[in-house]
Formats: sequence, C-alpha cells, structure tokens
Amino acid sequence: MRSLKIILLSTAFNGLTQRAWLALREAGHEPSVVLFTREEEVCQQIEGSGAQLVICPFLKDRVPEQLWRNTERPVVIIHPGIVGDRGASALDWAISRKLSYWGVTAMQAAEEMDSGAIWATREFEMPAQVRKSQLYNGPVADAALACIHEVVAKFGTDFEPTPLNYDLPEVRGHLQPNMKQSDRSFSWHDSAEFIKRRIDAADGQPGVLANLQGEQYYLYDAHLDSRCGTPGQLLAIHDDAVLVATGDHSLWIGSLRRKPAAGEETFKRPARHVLAGRLDQVPTLDWSIGTHRQCLEAYQPIRYREVGEVGELTFEFYNGAMSTEQCRRLVSALRWARSQNTKVLVFRGGQGSFSNGVHLNVIQAAAVPGLEAWANIRAINDVCRELLSARQLVVSGLTGSAGAGGVMLALAADVVLARDGIVLNPHYKTMGLYGSEYWTYSLPRAVGADLAVQLTQECLPLSTTQALAMGMIQGVGPRCPQAFGEWLMGEAQRLVDEPHMAREDKLAPDLDAMEYCRDLELAQMQQDMVQDRHGFAGKCRNFVLKRKACGTPERLVAPWARPTRTLGVLSC
Repeated sequence: MRSLKIILLSTAFNGLTQRAWLALREAGHEPSVVLFTREEEVCQQIEGSGAQLVICPFLKDRVPEQLWRNTERPVVIIHPGIVGDRGASALDWAISRKLSYWGVTAMQAAEEMDSGAIWATREFEMPAQVRKSQLYNGPVADAALACIHEVVAKFGTDFEPTPLNYDLPEVRGHLQPNMKQSDRSFSWHDSAEFIKRRIDAADGQPGVLANLQGEQYYLYDAHLDSRCGTPGQLLAIHDDAVLVATGDHSLWIGSLRRKPAAGEETFKRPARHVLAGRLDQVPTLDWSIGTHRQCLEAYQPIRYREVGEVGELTFEFYNGAMSTEQCRRLVSALRWARSQNTKVLVFRGGQGSFSNGVHLNVIQAAAVPGLEAWANIRAINDVCRELLSARQLVVSGLTGSAGAGGVMLALAADVVLARDGIVLNPHYKTMGLYGSEYWTYSLPRAVGADLAVQLTQECLPLSTTQALAMGMIQGVGPRCPQAFGEWLMGEAQRLVDEPHMAREDKLAPDLDAMEYCRDLELAQMQQDMVQDRHGFAGKCRNFVLKRKACGTPERLVAPWARPTRTLGVLSC
C-alpha cells in the first residue's frame, strides 16, 4: 500500500480528528492538520502543501469553492448522518426522534453543503438512551473511522463516488433544518424521560434553554430519578447537581449555563455553583461512599461495589473535569475503599471521558482563578497520593479518553488497562502549565525518563496501541463500554486468583521520591497558575469561552505540508 499525504481539515483538533490522525499514521500514511481559520489562509495552506487528499472529520465551516472544485485532490466530508441526510443538526434530530438506527457518510465536498457524491457510508443501531457527546465519541466516531479507511483505500483506484440520488430507495435521509431552541423546548409538566431526551440531544452544545427559579438557564447532564414533586420544583441537592420535579418523576441536572445578557459571555458550570445563594431551602442528600456501602441511587457520580476480593470505585464527572470539591470527595471515597478487606482495587471512570484533570470552568468562574487553580491541583494530587500508597494492588480502568492530569492520575495505579479506541494526551504544555499529579514520578516509572520528557514536550495524542507498546498501559480491552467493564473486572479477578502475578505487578512506592516530585511540581505550578508565568490565565479563558484557534499549531503540521513562511501556523 502506498503512503498518502493527507490533510485533515477540521474546525478543532477534537477527539475524532485525533483518532483519524492517529489511525492514518498507524496505517502508514502522512496526515497533516489544518484548522479552519480564515478562508484565504486555509486555501493557501492546502493549495501549497502538495496534499493528495483532504478529509474533513469535523468541520463546521463551508469548504471554500477554490478547494472543492479541484477534483484531482478530492475534499471528502465526514458527515454524521445516513446517506441523504443533510444539515448541521443530524445527531440532535436522531436522538430527539428516538431513531432505531443512524449512520455516518463520507461525501465529496460540493457547492451545496452535504450534497456531494458518496464515497462510503456506515450504519449502526442507536442506543436506547444516549447523550449527543456519547453518541459522537462512540458509534459515530467508530463509523467515521471506518469510512475514512474506506475512502483512503478507494483513493487512486478506478472508483468513482456515487452521486446523491433521492430517487433511489436506499437513500433514506433528507435535508433537515438546523435545530432551534423552539425545537428543543419542553414543559416541566412533561415526563422526565421526554425532558431528558431533549437535554441529551443538546448535550455539549448548545444545551436546552429552560426556566429554573424564575430565570433562564441552558441545561446539561441530565439523569433520571423516581422522586416526585410539583413540576419545576427543586427537590434536592446532591454533590454538584440539583433535582427538579417533572410531570411524572424528576431529573438530576448536573450543569447549567445562565442565559447571557446582551454582550455578556457565560459558560457552563456545576448546577449547584450556578444556583448558589438560591438553594438555602432545598434539602441536601448524602449517600457518599462509606455512608452506604453499595448505594444504588440514580445519580451517584462516585460509587463503589465489591465482587469477591475486588473493590471497584467508579467516578463519573461531567466531561472528565475534576473540581477541587470533586477531588476531595474522591479522596474520602478512596480512603474508605482502601480500608476494606480487598486485595485488588479497581479505579475506573464512567461512560464519558476518564479524566482531563482540573476543572477549568470552575477555575475561570472563581473570584481569583489562579488561587482556585492552585487549590484544584493540590486536591487532585491528593487523589493520586491515595492511589500511589494504597495497600491493595490498584488497577486503573481507562473507560474513556484522558488528557493532562487525567493521564497521570491513571498512571498512579500499579496496572493500567484501557478501552480500545480511546485517546491519551499526556502533556500540559499547551495550557501553559508545567504539570503535576506526580507526573515526574509516575510517567518515568512507566516509560522511562527520556520518553517521559519527549511525550510532555511534543504535546501529541497517543493511541492505545502506542501506549501499550511504550509501557504506559498494560492491556487493551473491548471497545464496547459494557464489554470493557466486564473484561476489566475479569482482569482484576485474575490478579486476585494468581497472587504471584499481583506481587509482581504491585509497585512498591518510594515515599521520599514521591514527595520530592510533588514538591518540585507544585513549585513550578505555583509560578504557572498563580503568577501566570506562561499565559495559563488567557489559555484557560479561551478554552472555557470556546474561542476559535487563530491557526494550526506547528506540531500538527507534517514536514511535507509546512510552507516556506508560517502563515496561520502557531508555534505552540
């Protein structure tokens, strides 16, 4: 198979674009990235690159005519919809309408958006209940990767893409309007399941606008509950979520964003934070780990169970962000789990991301963001210390992708096992941070000192294949989240049943070295977070407010695609 020079044209270097970049590299190709900024710059970068093929895995902008008219270098759009589907709200409509199947289509860019000839398509069964972010990062991403591989295999052959023809019976999609807030609206008198589906279909962006306590908020992160009350009434608080009564039962709402006034910018935060000062009469529920051994509440971000001599602690924080308060709750849960009579402790994530480290949105909302960041990094360090010093053999279960401190958090375990297809970003530099979470102890222990420095300086994503080869992880389990959970518990049971393997895997902590590394890291982080040595404050603000990149980071541009002058290329 010949190696192809492929441009990935994307709005952001998001999870799907990273997976595509990694998969193409592992297949022997030479992918390079162009982030869509200004149309003129994008055209110059691609026209002058010598690329043979352009693939757009995640693109919100219209492909410039100058690019799509060049048929010798096709531009192929990866659209999250079945053949014939058109429009920017494909996944929103699929979830809202409770469709039984959906798909992804690779189509050639054309004058009318999503109307080009078809290169490849994949369909999948829709989960019964799924958030848009989970659908996008799961079945959609998997189908998109399959389509990308098929496009690359067909390129350069006598294959001709099939023109879109709505007269064909197999073309079942159609042009759909962009979903508006009026399409997402609901009444608190509606059923909890109906409202949850509305919120699920807007998960991530844009959220669903609704009235709470007499004000307008965008709602995210909904969980069903069986409690009842007057529709719209706030029934309870637990951790960061509030419980709202509906027409039949109730919903936990984990995150909110206040509707901004004219010229104002707001961003999503934990619901309890957004409603602070208005919850004095709302009861707080407590079913923390240790209060109840194996609690079965509907909304439980931190939960514990035992299977034989294996204890399993699951934490599930929205978007993988871990605030100071969440870290402190996790430390308490870990201390309790460590005190139990088990031999193996599994520390795993939930259905979304595993962890991306500190909670940038909570930090940005603080009166003094640098001081909140400083508290947050020390709190997540405490979580790592509980893992590093546990009596049990600790197994990290990377159920989803992880970045920065989230990767180092997993490496605090003795054994690290990952779900197939996730992406790891073991670096901090792009946020203007030196990094902590004992990374100067755990990462060299896993991959060696030289590679540890390389990984943190290059700032590139890693696939599970790469992580396994370099010793960062010790095993890769099934892609299906449910199957991975069963496999993970099976691996933990195997370690119990084979004590000699457990002894070999248990890494005796060097407490003096650990604390030396912590102190060294925190000295650097104090300069980064509090004194803003490398621009962390601005980078955090840009991330939280979702400001578009001003160009493509140089590290993502392949040598063959680098222009003679770095037009629109960042040096970060």
